[in-house]
Amino acid sequence: MARVRKAVFPAAGLGTRFLPATKAQPKEMLPLVDKPIIQYGAEEALASGIDNLIIVTGRGKNAIEDHFDVAFELESFLEARNKIDLLTEIRQISNLIHVAYVRQGEPLGLGHAVLVTRDLVGPEPFAVVLADDVIDAEPAGLKQMVDVFDKVQGPVLAVERVGWDRVSSYGIVDIESESDGIYKVRDLVEKPARADAPSDLAIIGRYILTPDIFDELEATAADGSGEIQLTNGLRRLLKKRPIYAYEIKGVRHDTGNKLGYLKAVVYFALRREGLAEPFREYLRSIKL
Repeated sequence: MARVRKAVFPAAGLGTRFLPATKAQPKEMLPLVDKPIIQYGAEEALASGIDNLIIVTGRGKNAIEDHFDVAFELESFLEARNKIDLLTEIRQISNLIHVAYVRQGEPLGLGHAVLVTRDLVGPEPFAVVLADDVIDAEPAGLKQMVDVFDKVQGPVLAVERVGWDRVSSYGIVDIESESDGIYKVRDLVEKPARADAPSDLAIIGRYILTPDIFDELEATAADGSGEIQLTNGLRRLLKKRPIYAYEIKGVRHDTGNKLGYLKAVVYFALRREGLAEPFREYLRSIKL
């Protein structure tokens, strides 16, 4: 099977959990220290050998396109002021990746967001990256999954063990078997009640999918909220081919909620050279 060359980034959500901050700014552009959330995912894709990004956008998401575009005025300003380090940094991401954009129109679910990329993805395997999940891992989280895909030659879902009190917030996998840290999936359940959850392995924001998922998503009915769920499309696909799950070895932050976002800011600040020590001292000094 062909290697994974493309990554889909669904980014058409409205970011209501962060209003009013996201009224005029995409939530994917909220900064973690000095880089927007979505750039962490783009850099993870690059570190995994993927340099073709397909970003699913919606109304009001122009800042994402501007961020990955060349900024001639800014670059000229930095060059004239001899700020070479900053110039190199802002050029790096736009020079190394190829970005295409497609509009979702309406936020009709993750499955629909993946489906609208069908023509851009074409007949090859691809990754799906939910930028809200920022993963610090070595090797990169997506690279670990690509390696698993190369081994099993089938769809791979990233999973993480969560508390049983949280299973109703995730898609949960039912495991048939495990070998070398790779799980073979028996079934998937979208947001089950605690009593009905088949495991505590929750699907998180990384997928390696095969192009036959598109036919299954086309045939997947919308749920009660009018959305096409990727989990339901995967359940259809599971009837036709094996699907696997893998626990990424690394640290995951869910920046899609305020507490998770704040934890991520602190985590990455404490890993930044030149910033970590004074920031740590500040945190120790806080008296509320």
